[in-house]
Amino acid sequence: MEYQIIVDSCVDFNEEVFGDPSEMKRIPFQLLIDDEALTDEGLDSDELIRKMKASKRKISTACPSLHDYLEAYKTCAVNYVVTISSRLSGSFQSAMAAKQMLEESGSDSKVYVIDSKTAAAGQTLVALQLKRMLEQQMESTQILLRMNQYIANLQTLFVPVSLNNLEKNGRIKGIQVIMSKVLRIIPILGANREGTLELKDKARGEAQAMEKLMNLIRRDAVNMTETVLAITHVDARAKAEELCEKIKSLFTFKEVIIFQASGLSTIYADDGGIVLSF
Repeated sequence: MEYQIIVDSCVDFNEEVFGDPSEMKRIPFQLLIDDEALTDEGLDSDELIRKMKASKRKISTACPSLHDYLEAYKTCAVNYVVTISSRLSGSFQSAMAAKQMLEESGSDSKVYVIDSKTAAAGQTLVALQLKRMLEQQMESTQILLRMNQYIANLQTLFVPVSLNNLEKNGRIKGIQVIMSKVLRIIPILGANREGTLELKDKARGEAQAMEKLMNLIRRDAVNMTETVLAITHVDARAKAEELCEKIKSLFTFKEVIIFQASGLSTIYADDGGIVLSF
């Protein structure tokens, strides 16, 4: 194979869309729950969620190492890499350091590292867009230019039903979690242009959260007929399918695709969480 796509394990799953899993090399994160280190590869999502709920401590993650990426680069002449936002993890920095080490070794292999500036459904769309461009046999310079434009216009929205993991990981204060549980307030978060999360809106209950999510899509989506919308769900297939049908009834997106959350997406979106990107 003359090229390969490499992703870290924040990219989510849909084999019908991505095809043969061997065509996209996944470099896994490590998920650290209590005293156990889990490799984010082939995880049982139900068991992962059970471990998350049972833990009272901070759940942390470790990004792929320089060595992980370097070994992957050595297997192919041309490597395209898509990482989670460099503002959320060190995965991008590891990929870039490995690229530099490969170049200094005198290797003829080419490496193109793409900072998705998002995560979960957003990063998954970036990987899908890259795959489709490569299938069209586009030149690398054109691919990179178009990918930068695509990422600059990408919107990612995150609706966590549970705030437990966000609280454990210091992403949200305990008092906010208590108020959320009492008042049933659900935050709607989104990636900003710098690749970090910010509060977009908040709702009381899931029904209102979905309505406000529709309003944000209506406000921010452009050129829908040429745009793919992705939904990542954490053990919430029925909810994702209902959301998919609602979006199709209200909007004219080119495609609406449902993805199953990876282990890393599961850690932060938590049980029942939805991440949406377009």
